[in-house]
Amino acid sequence: MFEHSLSLDTADAIADAVLEAGRADGLQPLTVAVLDDGGRLKVLKRADGSSVLRPEIALGKAFGALSLGMGGRELARRSQKMPGFMNALSDLAGGLAVPVPGGVLVRSAEGRILGAVGVTGDLSENDEACAVAAITKAGLVADTGDPA
Repeated sequence: MFEHSLSLDTADAIADAVLEAGRADGLQPLTVAVLDDGGRLKVLKRADGSSVLRPEIALGKAFGALSLGMGGRELARRSQKMPGFMNALSDLAGGLAVPVPGGVLVRSAEGRILGAVGVTGDLSENDEACAVAAITKAGLVADTGDPA
């Protein structure tokens, strides 16, 4: 079957796996947003104890990655090198682009972008690790913005 985007079942499984990974690793309460390939929200889950703005941050991490077609690590590097461009991106996105690790593209085995996952609540590197583990568990390819 040719996949164009993430199904609700797959998005929900990814979100559950993110929260499960965070609990297993003893992380702070996580919030996860899963977007389809058009940037539309499929699933948002917020662990008990997550702070107030975590849903917006998770959305921003996922949306930023999807907006430029690159994972949060590359967005963070570009933010350092091209702050003016990233400020413009943020303005164009209505503030909904957070260029840090934890925004991970979801790709098919053939490399097509199917959506993105944004995770927040702990250190960005830990957020990202949970996203990668969940995407991989779903049988898909995680793109953090770093070479494989």
